Amino acid sequence: MTTTAVQNSNATNATTAVGALGAASSSAASIQNSFLTLLVTQLQNQDPLNPMDNSQLTSQLAQISTVNGIQQMNTTMQNLATSYSAGQSLQSASMIGHQVLTSGNGLTMNGSPVTAGIQLGGAASGVTVQVLSATGAVVRTLQLGAQPGGVVPFQWDGLTDSGAQAAAGSYTFAIKATSGAQAVDATPLVAGTVSSVTLSGGNVGVNVNGLGNVPLSQIISIL
Repeated sequence: MTTTAVQNSNATNATTAVGALGAASSSAASIQNSFLTLLVTQLQNQDPLNPMDNSQLTSQLAQISTVNGIQQMNTTMQNLATSYSAGQSLQSASMIGHQVLTSGNGLTMNGSPVTAGIQLGGAASGVTVQVLSATGAVVRTLQLGAQPGGVVPFQWDGLTDSGAQAAAGSYTFAIKATSGAQAVDATPLVAGTVSSVTLSGGNVGVNVNGLGNVPLSQIISIL
């Protein structure tokens, strides 16, 4: 067999092996099997006048080893992520029955005191909370005084500024926080009681009465 014939045979066999490689699945086992098939084909049909160099063989073996190692590492990371999510679910179960704070400014009055909160960007010398009706009218003004930075829970007793019981229904609240003459960033927080924990698609959430499902990452504080 001439050198040209050997080269043509090599090209045909290599093309066939590459086609088989492309049709194989992307799993580590399939990639490894396809690679070994291609490598054996190359060794069986190499040009006797120009055999494969040892360094080339070593390089190809190192490449498949790297691919296999990456696949195994991905599997390990996926298992770790699953275990982490399961651990989060177990830890979150301890929140059931407790009130938590998350972003929002809605209040529901049913005749009992209502808990809410504020997340301050820094210490404030004065913090004022205004409870507003559905029409935007001020129902009650709460003076919380000086407060440190961070989460500040507060309670609305359900009374209006005149001392009367506020009507049942939905309200909102607005915050004004200052440090001297400077405004302080203030984020309104709503409270609800955790009734259960959910794990969906690797994401942990808690079902909060009146608020629905809240991702664990959005829980600001546990009361």
